[in-house]
Amino acid sequence: MHERGEAIAPVGFFAGMPEELRVKLRGIATEKELKKGEMVFYEGDESAGFYLLLSGLIKVYKLSVEGKEQILQFIRPNETFGEVVVFSGKAYPAHAEAVQDSRVLLFPRRDFLGFIRSNPNMALVMLAILSERLRRFTLQIENLSLKEVPGRLASYFLYLSRDEGKGDAFSLEISKGQLASLLGTVPETLSRILTRMKEHGIIQVDGVRIQLLDIPTLMALAEGDKLE
Repeated sequence: MHERGEAIAPVGFFAGMPEELRVKLRGIATEKELKKGEMVFYEGDESAGFYLLLSGLIKVYKLSVEGKEQILQFIRPNETFGEVVVFSGKAYPAHAEAVQDSRVLLFPRRDFLGFIRSNPNMALVMLAILSERLRRFTLQIENLSLKEVPGRLASYFLYLSRDEGKGDAFSLEISKGQLASLLGTVPETLSRILTRMKEHGIIQVDGVRIQLLDIPTLMALAEGDKLE
């Protein structure tokens, strides 16, 4: 449990921030525990502020008129989410839900804006975070619109291996249904592609455990090659 007099760990958003400022930030935050399946916020909710995930896993997603879910991203510990509403003052543009039992810190918008006025360099940090978030969404749109499903899956596995630092063998934190939603496909199609990748010796699958056996082929698929 994080106490109010305690500094937030110097990771992610808070990396490089002096402990004194991290203590001040912790002082304006409130901690909340979420059960699996509990909503953090709904699309259209009035902005309360932005969040830091302390533990667990959060999915951010949109719903179509027909009720189809499109996952935009998964939030992992030490990552922030909901930052855009801090500056816009508008409603949350998507839903956020706990995929696992989770703990979050909420930084109220009004208090955080006051903190930035006193520490203007923090605005540059927020800009860097939002720019990185925009880069990720741009890549996701490119994957969904320009690549076939095998290429999207290959890109995601390479992302986990490199950007998430999981290495060539890792366990999926999300269900295959959630992974299919993230990739813009259906579970049946995803299962067929996983089977074909196994048959071609590109990956090995043991339950939720994935081992990447052929990185060059995955990279080629991510660049647009066909999966025969």
